Amino acid sequence: MPGGPAGGRPALLQPLALLLLVSRAAALHPSQLFPRGESWGDQLLREGDDESSAAVKLATPVRFYEAQFHDLYVGTNGVISTQDFPRETQYVDDDFPTDFPVIAPFLADLDTSRGRGRVLFREDMSPAVLALASRYVRTGFPRSAARFTAAHAFLATWEQVGAYEEVARGAQPSGRLNTFQAVLASDKSDTYALFLYPANGLQFFGTRPKESYNAQLELPARVGFCRGETDDLKREGLYFSLTSTEQSVKNLYQLSNLGVAGVWAFHIGSASPMANVVPAAVPTRAHPPAPLGPSLGHVAAPEDADMEGHGEHHEDSGVEYEDPPSGPGTAGDGHSGTAASTPSAAGPMPPAASLSPRPPLVPGDWPPTPEARWAVPGPQTRAGEPLGEAGAPDADGLGEPPGPTGAAGLLGPLEATPPYPGGGAGPSGAGISAAPPDGEARLPHWPAPSRWSEAAEEGEAHASTQVFRSEAPGRGTCSQHHGQCSRRAFCTDYATGFCCHCQSGFYGNGRQCLPEGAPLRVNGKVSGRLRVGATPVHFAGVDLHAYVVAGDGRVSTAISHVPPPAAHALLPLAPPGGLLGWLFALEKPGARNGFSLAGASFIHDMEVVFHPGEERVRVTQTAEALDSENYLSIKTDIRGEVPYVPENFTARIAPYKELYHYSDSAVTSTSSRDYTLMSGAINHTRSYSIQQNITFQACRHARRHQAGPSTQQLSADRVFALYDEKEKVLRFAVTNQIGSVEVNPCYDGSHMCDVAARCLPGPGMDYTCECSPGFQGDGQSCMDVDECASGFPRCGPNSVCINLLGSYRCECQSGYELASDRRTCNLTAPGPDPCVDGSQSCVPASQAQCTQLGDGTFHCACLPGYAGDGHQCTDVDECSENRCHPAATCYNTPGSFSCHCQAGYHGDGLQCLPEPTRRPATVCERWRASLLELYGGAPRDDQFVPRCDARGYFAPLQCHGKSDFCWCVDQDGREAPGTAPACIPTVTPPTARPTPRPDVTPPSVGTFLLYAQGQQIGHLPLNGTGFQKDAAKTLLSLHGSIVVGIDYDCRERMVYWTDVAGRTISRASLEPGAEPETVINSGLISPEGLVIDHFRRTMYWTDSVLDKIERARLDGAERRVLFYTDLVNPRAIAVDPVRGNLYWTDWNREAPKIETSSLDGENRRILVNKDIGLPNGLTFDPFSKLLCWADAGTKKLECTLPDGTGRRVIQNNLNYPFSIVSYANHFYHTDWRRDGVIAVNKDDGQLTDEYLPEQRSHLYGITAVYPYCPGGRK
Repeated sequence: MPGGPAGGRPALLQPLALLLLVSRAAALHPSQLFPRGESWGDQLLREGDDESSAAVKLATPVRFYEAQFHDLYVGTNGVISTQDFPRETQYVDDDFPTDFPVIAPFLADLDTSRGRGRVLFREDMSPAVLALASRYVRTGFPRSAARFTAAHAFLATWEQVGAYEEVARGAQPSGRLNTFQAVLASDKSDTYALFLYPANGLQFFGTRPKESYNAQLELPARVGFCRGETDDLKREGLYFSLTSTEQSVKNLYQLSNLGVAGVWAFHIGSASPMANVVPAAVPTRAHPPAPLGPSLGHVAAPEDADMEGHGEHHEDSGVEYEDPPSGPGTAGDGHSGTAASTPSAAGPMPPAASLSPRPPLVPGDWPPTPEARWAVPGPQTRAGEPLGEAGAPDADGLGEPPGPTGAAGLLGPLEATPPYPGGGAGPSGAGISAAPPDGEARLPHWPAPSRWSEAAEEGEAHASTQVFRSEAPGRGTCSQHHGQCSRRAFCTDYATGFCCHCQSGFYGNGRQCLPEGAPLRVNGKVSGRLRVGATPVHFAGVDLHAYVVAGDGRVSTAISHVPPPAAHALLPLAPPGGLLGWLFALEKPGARNGFSLAGASFIHDMEVVFHPGEERVRVTQTAEALDSENYLSIKTDIRGEVPYVPENFTARIAPYKELYHYSDSAVTSTSSRDYTLMSGAINHTRSYSIQQNITFQACRHARRHQAGPSTQQLSADRVFALYDEKEKVLRFAVTNQIGSVEVNPCYDGSHMCDVAARCLPGPGMDYTCECSPGFQGDGQSCMDVDECASGFPRCGPNSVCINLLGSYRCECQSGYELASDRRTCNLTAPGPDPCVDGSQSCVPASQAQCTQLGDGTFHCACLPGYAGDGHQCTDVDECSENRCHPAATCYNTPGSFSCHCQAGYHGDGLQCLPEPTRRPATVCERWRASLLELYGGAPRDDQFVPRCDARGYFAPLQCHGKSDFCWCVDQDGREAPGTAPACIPTVTPPTARPTPRPDVTPPSVGTFLLYAQGQQIGHLPLNGTGFQKDAAKTLLSLHGSIVVGIDYDCRERMVYWTDVAGRTISRASLEPGAEPETVINSGLISPEGLVIDHFRRTMYWTDSVLDKIERARLDGAERRVLFYTDLVNPRAIAVDPVRGNLYWTDWNREAPKIETSSLDGENRRILVNKDIGLPNGLTFDPFSKLLCWADAGTKKLECTLPDGTGRRVIQNNLNYPFSIVSYANHFYHTDWRRDGVIAVNKDDGQLTDEYLPEQRSHLYGITAVYPYCPGGRK
């Protein structure tokens, strides 16, 4: 639409300008959010502090920056991502950018535990939702998205969620709760994000970090977008930040960037290249002669005029968003290329004619389900009067939609069409208008299904008198019956009717709701017709009073004026007060007590049978209502026969557990309880069985909402029963918890018994462990019993006892056979033995072994050191298999071989160590040896023998034998003149040897891992294949470096690494005191992968910027480029030195691949190029001869044979692997999501261990250091 005043539309300019002027006051009502709830198909995220959803598989992919994504994840902490979330501590308290893709409407440390709110999410393609999303987008982007029509939407709503808090015992959490919503709307080529913040929806604006919670530091919530990891190791990914201060967070629901307070729109992804996220903004093509009002300056900016950095993004993103000028002749606000496009707060705003051609939207109320039918209002006002030229196209070809004036009715309501015969229009005056020619749906204006009654009670929302909605016969709706709900509940319409649900902070069935944690009183009357023993007892209308401490499930009940015979007999019968225990039990996670289901209206029927007398009594309790003070009223009737209890006896009731089974409107329970009658030293233990049935009226219209466990377990503890003779009061008390059914550990496998033991269940959760026959121990640790060594003659003569695990076996000697008792050996007639009589055809016994198989048959097998079938055996040349140490000489002999260390080394030949260098004996050492020889090797206590230090010099203190006659000398043995023993403490110590660098810690002996972590190389020892985490340390600190590739030369015990910051390749010895040495310092830009060939003394590396693969000698000499074509992003590299093969990965996003060649660069070919995404890590296992890689794109760890065949998946659920190495039966890889080292079992793919360094930063390359050089066979 061309700039300048727009003529011909006076009827539209005034309402539009009016709406913008009041945008700050006309805030978004919670009912005007996009529809949500389970009736709309929303999924519910688990309660908790750091929960995340499973991957939501999208029918249509969303675009985020330049990429498409088919999966989305929703997290508790106000964030959506295209991949699973890392640990909370890795992103919640940190500023933008994040390491993973983020769409953040309110990123903070949120917590939905203990029912503090909920998080809902769904994929939606209903016409009503798509129409509203499309209108928002077209309003915010009138030129670039003028014809945008959403084909797909994804919605996430955080409803009444709280901040994470560390609440003191007994204290209540804060009542400040937030509600906000994010909507992603997409067509085939673009995706837009809408963030919605209703009025008073943000009651807190930041959260306190867990690690410094008591420091009273609150971090403002982050709002914006991050693309996540970039494959350029030295640059961070693009991001767009909307908030930086508390005030900027507050402005989210007060301001807007498209004209409706609390609504924000952003263009976040496109098939066309995007420099960064683009926010919606009111255009500034023309300036009015006079400003419309100062409040207009805030409609697009989340920050006040004095705030800096709104809409900031990283300077490396290469994109700048400049603030438009404030007005004619005014300067900008001083921001330089780091802010999102926003009008200045100080300058005048453009006229309404230059604003968006589509009027801003205010969503109204919604129908109860997405299946409701919609009618589209025509171009008329409340009185049906024409507004003007509806639908006339403007200069941009877009029609201005007509509607009534005012913020809430600018676009007109959406209305449900009743089913008239023949599809005709409704009757006159129904408020239904003809659909506009374009058939486009308008915004809804219906009573909201969620919290409608709550808002209506407080006068905050009213249904439009124009709206007409058809109802199915007999179907009640919230608009008709919301008064049936508690004033602390909200009403929701469902397909078959309506249901009431308690608000957050309250519990009950919706018709009756009580405050969570608040104490409660129960009143009632008790009547009874009992036979106590042989005595009939009647009473009526006695008082029942109970006090409920809801915070811990404690119920105290008092029944007054029960006649004494009945009062004593009722002592064991805790159920009159036990019902209240179930009703107000403390709820464990996921459980619901009786009041949450039945509310204050139910009937409890219970039959009790006493044992052993079989007396029966029936108790009926009817809950009538809650009064105006929230007191519950219950009427109790007791009829039947109970055992007689003498007056001087008291009753003790043991803690008990009961199972309650739930159906739609009934709860049943069958159980038994023990009690003890006591008087002095007399104890009588009795029991009774109980059958209970509780019926109530449930709301069947929302079964999913009401759904709970089909069976729950009530645990009653601290059960107390007493009859107060003085006050004539029968008292009961019990503490109750309700939760999931507890299963004895023996049954669910959670016991701690040894695998060779039996688990014997006891009462409740108790159990004992008993070793199985053939084993001995305490049950938690069982050892095999060696029956053969026990001395008991288990096997008969001429037999051999063989111990087995948990048992034993008897085997007969040659010439005997086992009898049927499996113990006795009987003599058998010997048959022909070809191995003895010479009829066998095996080679001589020096090369093969002959074994008799019976019936005159035999088997030949070559001895170790020979190869063949036993009939022909040839010597194996073990020397060709590199069995000896590299510093040893191998000698092959028939059937064997020997290794001998070369000159200058010592050892067994399999392991050779350099001979220690012996220096010539010093004067002190020669003199000492001479005197010891003179004294016969054992000098007397008074004979002088010189003392020499470790270097052979004279020790500073010399003495005659063991006498006290001592003197001081220098290192050559000359006495220091004028000295005496008193000089000893001041003698200058000998010169110390060079000490190791202070930032180098020599590694210990054994196998360990070395990993690169930015400016340091870490050392992680292995115990077998597990991590010795407490022994991990920093091996080498390299300030100013970014160490990426790393490998180890086992010959010279040197570690090599690449540095992308210094553009070098360096090395350092693992010996104490070694200094780093640079071997390549030119011709590099981004050296990443590095591998060492210890056989040929060469190294190979990749450069992802130069797109080269090079090699050189280990000292940097003889450098040569192997490949510089057909490479896009080479990264990982591996070598098979035995077969002479080189392997590397190229994570070219368009065509990722793994290639191979000879070590000289010959025979280059692609090994793998299908079903791979981002192959970051690569390793060759010299023992299994497998080539394996870790893929950050497919999240898989896979292996193949060196020729590309036999490909198989080891693990298919990695996070973000970077580098990988193989050792023994494990893989070890660094992970950018976990910022740690992960161990994966080669055989079953299980993640067996994890090491997370204390310093949080990315880990890059990893390698294994052996105490020897790994060999191999061709």
